[in-house]
Amino acid sequence: MTKTLKHITVAEVETLQKLSIETFSDTFKDQNSAQDLADYLKTAYDLSKLTAELNDPNSQFYFAYLDGQLAGYLKLNLNEAQSEQVAPNALEIERIYIRSAFKRHGVGRFLFQEALKLAQEENCSTIWLGVWEKNYPALAFYEKMGFTHHGSHSFFMGADEQTDLIMVKNI
Repeated sequence: MTKTLKHITVAEVETLQKLSIETFSDTFKDQNSAQDLADYLKTAYDLSKLTAELNDPNSQFYFAYLDGQLAGYLKLNLNEAQSEQVAPNALEIERIYIRSAFKRHGVGRFLFQEALKLAQEENCSTIWLGVWEKNYPALAFYEKMGFTHHGSHSFFMGADEQTDLIMVKNI
């Protein structure tokens, strides 16, 4: 199976929006109310918000393909684009989102390895992310990749306040 990566441009914002909504919904719809999920999706993946993020030089988006089929995407943040300052000289993995049909085919590991390469190219000493405390498959994956629990912060799914664990890996 061939895995490839492609930098996402503003011209592809609608594809990014559809993929974001699909992957987020598939992962979290069963653990959240329909209203909270709908409220979150409307705000988080608004076309103008995604366009602004794509235009931010400190954020980078990449589509992942498996055998030529769109499998998921990666969003990375440097400097001021990070959702919070966890460590000096750090890179944040904000999203590794994989379509359901492509899970367990190494796409997540591929995207993580690409994030690690970029962090090294940027001379970062730390890579970090936030993951919902009840997203057990993701927690297991990140622990397997060498991340450790560093703290937590609130994440709002609509009106529902949830806890994201901050996971850190020194590189």
